[in-house]
Amino acid sequence: MRKPEEELTPVQIVKELDTYIIGQEKAKKSVAIALRNRYRRKKLPEDLRDEVAPKNIVMIGPTGVGKTEIARRLSNISGAPFIKVEATKYTEIGYVGRDVESMIRDLTNIAVNDVKKELSEEVEALAKERAEGDLLDILLPPISFPRNKSAAAAHESQDKGVGTAGASSLRSRRGPSL
Repeated sequence: MRKPEEELTPVQIVKELDTYIIGQEKAKKSVAIALRNRYRRKKLPEDLRDEVAPKNIVMIGPTGVGKTEIARRLSNISGAPFIKVEATKYTEIGYVGRDVESMIRDLTNIAVNDVKKELSEEVEALAKERAEGDLLDILLPPISFPRNKSAAAAHESQDKGVGTAGASSLRSRRGPSL
């Protein structure tokens, strides 16, 4: 999923959609322009943003022409949550079926879960990095020489394969531990 702050031109959006969707050139171009306009509207100052109304798109067509796939891919490109709902399941309040509030609740749950997943991945990566550092501390403790040894004795012991160069250089490369 792309970061929402990454702005793409309509040509780039269409090119991204072309990798997954064959045909539907007019639909891909329309949604690409609409997405770009939403990016631009977000950049406007608050007072001007109210003057520029966002334009929505209704995709109409027979089953299997790619409406859902275009919407799904566009949500991936924009970093927005995606939910597919069957409109016949939603009715006015008081009738049998689900209401629009449950559709909004489902969409909100998906958005919250997307953010939780992203944050969880970041925390997991940080935890792995720090765990590796702690393991290095345990496995490669710093080697210190007694203070009463002379410089020659220290050099002699390094010649035998004992020294601090390896451990200290590893620590400096990975950064501080917890």
